[in-house]
Amino acid sequence: MEYKLVADSCCELVPALTGPLGARTAPLTILLDDVSYIDDDSMDIPRFLAAMKQSRHIPKSACPAPDVWARLFLEAKEVFAVTLSSKLSGSYNSAMVAREMVESEHPGHRVHVFDSLSASAGEIAVGIRIKECAEAGMAFDEIVREVTAFIHGMKTYFIVENLDTLIKAGRMGRLTGYVASAMSLRPIMMGDAGEIKLYEKARGSVRAFTRLVDIVGERRSNFSDRTLVITHCNNERQARFIRAEAARRYNFKEIVVAPTRGISTMYANEGGVIIAF
Repeated sequence: MEYKLVADSCCELVPALTGPLGARTAPLTILLDDVSYIDDDSMDIPRFLAAMKQSRHIPKSACPAPDVWARLFLEAKEVFAVTLSSKLSGSYNSAMVAREMVESEHPGHRVHVFDSLSASAGEIAVGIRIKECAEAGMAFDEIVREVTAFIHGMKTYFIVENLDTLIKAGRMGRLTGYVASAMSLRPIMMGDAGEIKLYEKARGSVRAFTRLVDIVGERRSNFSDRTLVITHCNNERQARFIRAEAARRYNFKEIVVAPTRGISTMYANEGGVIIAF
């Protein structure tokens, strides 16, 4: 059976996903100063970043409607969907509604929706694990079990220049966010059961990104069956540093680097870097 992968646009579609799984995107929509941005291949990320810098308002996002998901689900008999954390967006719930629509109206179609409990790099990592399971010849239900276990063991960390968008959009606690931003410290954030939390604070950018690489080794000892995914918002220099250091210090099977798309850019902001493994 040939499987299809569908992900919301918080998942950057790297070649590993667009090739064998023919991955498709259900785009979120971003609204800023009465301008609507569809987070697809046509979105002008530099223009959007410039608009965010100039605006006094916080951009808002809307998840893909169920009918958007449903149309994509109908492109194959067996489909796996990946969404950003259900605690950060309504994307997962919308995809679940679409799944019910498709499976009830089209007997023979099977859809499983994975709540990544993460975003961006984390969604890519989940997609890559689905690809690996499919290439290993696993059955649909076996892939569901394997990938669900992977999600619950996956680690996501990130560093952003500022936390204003996350705080004002209600994606993290206001008190935690302001404490993390205080005293010229660079906060290292983490995904914890689908929510954003402060992991630790480092003094200065160089120390923060070095610590990010250190943390990888503190969380696991063997990476031979793992892919490290790094996404960045106009911060290729730090992404390259993390890739080089991780390749030197750890035995990752593969390291994937990708620039952020629209919704990840909205939250990570200029200079943000996200890793997942």
